[in-house]
Parts: sequence; C-alpha cells; structure tokens
Amino acid sequence: MPLCLQGEVRVDLQTLLVLTAVSLSPSCSCLMAPMAVALILGWWLVAASRAQQLPRPSLSLHPSQGVSLGDTVTLRCHLPRLAAWVWLYHDGGRTHNKYKDKELDAVEFSFMATSWAHAGTYRCQYHLSDPLGTSEKSDPVELVLTDARYPPPSVSFSFEGHVMTTINISIHVGRGSNVTICCWNWDYGSAFLLHKGGHSAPVQRQDPSGGGMATFTLFGVTPADTGTYSCSYRPWGYPFVSSSLGDSVTLEVTSPPTHPDANGESRGSLVVAVAGGCATALTFILILIIFFLLAACRGRIQRTTSPGEPLKSSKANELQVPPADNEGLTYTELQAVTPSFCRPGPSAVPQPPVIYAQLGFGEPH
Repeated sequence: MPLCLQGEVRVDLQTLLVLTAVSLSPSCSCLMAPMAVALILGWWLVAASRAQQLPRPSLSLHPSQGVSLGDTVTLRCHLPRLAAWVWLYHDGGRTHNKYKDKELDAVEFSFMATSWAHAGTYRCQYHLSDPLGTSEKSDPVELVLTDARYPPPSVSFSFEGHVMTTINISIHVGRGSNVTICCWNWDYGSAFLLHKGGHSAPVQRQDPSGGGMATFTLFGVTPADTGTYSCSYRPWGYPFVSSSLGDSVTLEVTSPPTHPDANGESRGSLVVAVAGGCATALTFILILIIFFLLAACRGRIQRTTSPGEPLKSSKANELQVPPADNEGLTYTELQAVTPSFCRPGPSAVPQPPVIYAQLGFGEPH
C-alpha cells in the first residue's frame, strides 16, 4: 500500500491546526477530510481537558474604588507560578497581553491617566505552551471612574417616623429599628448606590424608574449595621461613570445584643416572681383567718363571763340533800363548768362561777 501521508503535521497555537507539509498520493486523497476532522477534534479535546485542570485566575483592581478621571489605576491578574502568556479582556475583547515568568504569581496592567475609554468590565486569562493549555477567564471586575462634573446627591435620613436632613451627623438608634436613607439628584440620577465605610463594593443598588431618587431601608438593624453611610449615582447612559460620594451619616446601634439564653432567663424570673407573689398572698390570707378565729373565740369567752348573763344549769349542778340528814345548816361551794369548743387565750382567763346551796333542818312530820 503506498504511503498516503508524508511530511510534517504541526499544531499552531493561534489557529489551532496548520498542516505545513502534506503530500498525498492520488489513491488516498479520499482520506484527507476524515484525518483533518480527527486532528481538529483531538486537539480540541486535549485543550478542553487541559483548561479544566488549570486553576482559574483572579483579577483585582487597585485602588478598588474612588478612581477619578486622570488617576492611575492598576489591574492585577493572579495565577499559579508558571511561565505563561496573560491576556487582559476589556468588555469582552482582548486588549493587552504580557508574558509572565514562573517565579511571579501575578501580572499587572496599569493605566497612567484614566479616561472614559478605560471604564468598563475587565477579565484576565492565561495560556501555557508547555504543556499546552488555556485557563478559564477570571470573574469580571468593574472599573468605575468618578467624574467631578456631576454633583454629589442629596441625602436625608429617617427612623421611627423622624426625618432628618442634617448632614454629617451621628444617629443613635435602638436595636431592631428600621432605618431609611433617601438619596436624590433629579438632573442626572439614574442608578443610585449606597456605600458603607470599609466596604469596597456598594452594599445596595437601586435603579428607580420614576425619577432621580432612591430609598434604601435597613430593616431591624443590629450592631453589625453600625457604620458610616453615603450615596452616589450613575448618570443616564454611562453605567461606568459615577458622581462623587454625597454627604455621610453615621449610624450607631446603641442597645446591647441579646444573649441566646436571655428569653429562658426572663421566663424563669417571671415564674419565680409569680410563685413568690402567690406564696405571699396565701400567707396573708392564712394570717387573716387565724386572726378572725382568735377574735371570735375571745368574743365568745367574754359573753360567757358577763355579769348580767344568767348561768345555764345542768344536771351536774343540781344539789340533792339526803332526807336523813336534817340536822344543822351547811353551805357548800360548787363549780359549774360551761363546755367550750375554743381554748381561751391567756388574756381572757374566766373565773369559775360559784353556786351557793342552802341546807336546813326541818321538823319531822
């Protein structure tokens, strides 16, 4: 069988596949198309597998915010310590590339004097030649330029129904309150952003459709919401151009945080308080009952020993004189005891009543 393919087949890094020297005999010209498809498919599979294995780069912006027109800004692409070509993409198109030695772990792209043309979205990517492979693109980073020709927005601050327009002040609110920050600029405002000190990115964004005003609400504030807040806006038609920051307001949440077991302790304290109150009330009622019982007993004893009250006689108080004993006259003293269901107290000791009986002699009939 004659040799169908002679020469060298070389894979170019930019065009994916270039056949630099191919010599085909007339008897095997029909094999050219399947071989080319197989080579392209094989290269694509190898490149895709290699891209999945390469670590994804990351892109950072320095400074991260507050870049004004004419300032110097640096985009830094971070990747493994490998010899590679690094590409920078601006709004989807490749704009810059640099070669990185394996001793470095980042490549920097700097703009000495920024203009409106530099504003936009950036990504980075790197490519290895040995072994062959291309990484995925990094996450996007926005370069927003501040233009001083746009005036800063106006700000108002409100909480619990109180509206304040005083600027650059410190507000103390209780934990759980709802705080509202209103920003507006009727001439240029399109998208409004709420900024918090110490955060590189805006904490909230609004695109109002009814005019140049936005309302940002912080619901149920906690100590984590303490900080300085301000607003900015993006002019109509320029999503990567910003106004300067407006006047700021400092929010401070004053109430202490609630401990996890605070509710349990409160319920326990309430139970103890209720139990103590019940015990006190029962003790007081018992004392009143004892007092009224003692008072009733004293009243009964006093009625029993009153001078004008007649005595009740009983069979035990009757005196029988023997018929045979009819000589002489004798007086005897007997005690009459009245039954009582209450024991008299020490302050009222009744004297036993005295009963006198007359004994006499009679003439025998």
